[in-house]
Amino acid sequence: MQTTAYIKLIREHVSKDYREMFRESGGAFAYPFLTPGSKQYSDVLWDWDSWLSNVALKQILLEQDDPQLAEEAVMFERGCVLNFLSWCGKDGWIPIAVSRSGNVEGLKPADIYSSNMHKPVLAQHAAFLVQQSGGEAEWMREPLYPLQRFVSNYRHYHRHSTGLYIWQTDHAIGVDNDPGIFFRPPRSTASIYLNCLMVKELEALAYLCESLSLHESAGDYRKDAVQLKQVIREHCWDEKDGFFYNADVLLLPKDQVHGLHSGQPRAWDCLIQRIGVWSGFMALWAAVATPEQAERVVAENYRNERTFHAPYGVRTLSRLEKMYNTRATRNPSNWLGPVWGISNYMTFRGLVQYGFHEDAKALAEKTIRLFGRDIERFGGMHEYYEPENGEPILNKGFQNWNYLVLNMIAWLEGRPVAAEF
Repeated sequence: MQTTAYIKLIREHVSKDYREMFRESGGAFAYPFLTPGSKQYSDVLWDWDSWLSNVALKQILLEQDDPQLAEEAVMFERGCVLNFLSWCGKDGWIPIAVSRSGNVEGLKPADIYSSNMHKPVLAQHAAFLVQQSGGEAEWMREPLYPLQRFVSNYRHYHRHSTGLYIWQTDHAIGVDNDPGIFFRPPRSTASIYLNCLMVKELEALAYLCESLSLHESAGDYRKDAVQLKQVIREHCWDEKDGFFYNADVLLLPKDQVHGLHSGQPRAWDCLIQRIGVWSGFMALWAAVATPEQAERVVAENYRNERTFHAPYGVRTLSRLEKMYNTRATRNPSNWLGPVWGISNYMTFRGLVQYGFHEDAKALAEKTIRLFGRDIERFGGMHEYYEPENGEPILNKGFQNWNYLVLNMIAWLEGRPVAAEF
């Protein structure tokens, strides 16, 4: 089947299912909201899943061209943000996911500063909705305060002395079994994934403040984002490999200088983890890379068939890594090589941003072929796939960020695209 036929098949499939993402308020939820998919998530609100599903939903609504339907969707879209912020206390803690019957206080760990919380995508979600509505931000005026507390929690308690942001543990890190974090000691890894999200979160919060005429606060967040980009380039960029990596921050304190150490105390603040993980491409998505760095990332890593470049997209772990495997696993989901719709999409967006349009076009077409073949043969999409032949590995009926293939199609066809903030 040709690409155009797969595009038609994908659109028909998505148009039948997307309305089931909508959920009414009730139980733990003060506001209506969106699930990341009707079949896999039931009545659960998730952090980065719901954000990216909303980006895909905007594309669907854009193509439906039904003003009434788009207006009806607004309260569900905003409700994703407002529900999470309604659970934010003075400490800035927000849960990663909540079910309708869930007790939010029961989800809260005894020590919130030694556990992971909602990923830094909440300001991005709100900024995306404001941006898509032409700048209408008044609905965020009161909720902005808990959002600032949430970001302050990250800035003060999830940041290493290098200025990089760190995971507290290997639990619920989004890319479940990234070997740079998975089974590693607590507070030992400054993830390139996390830090790229944080750059965009700070920029999004600055945009929200500016939209509400809070210019001094906006300047503070924007300055922090610029500084974080510089810190990422300093500590996560590897000139040797032309790629962005996680950083290992688990080092003995510099004040423990005695015996053999006293001859030459360390002059480095962290160490690069030279483990080839797809999230290094997020440095292009977050506009962290310089043009020269982006050129090397694409030429030496993205296009390298021995590492990331596969017939059906981006391997989530370089094929040269000893940990590489594509076995079906659930909880953790497998990010040790399989192709995911979200890793294809985020890499695609980075390629577009830096002007690598031919590479972006090819990746969009691979993703269309991946999902189109799946729908054609099995009647739905799966969670992740074999990189070499596009065979589905696990979880038939997965929707979520797979719907972002519609945003890729719109770009490919030269039509308006609903892009994340």
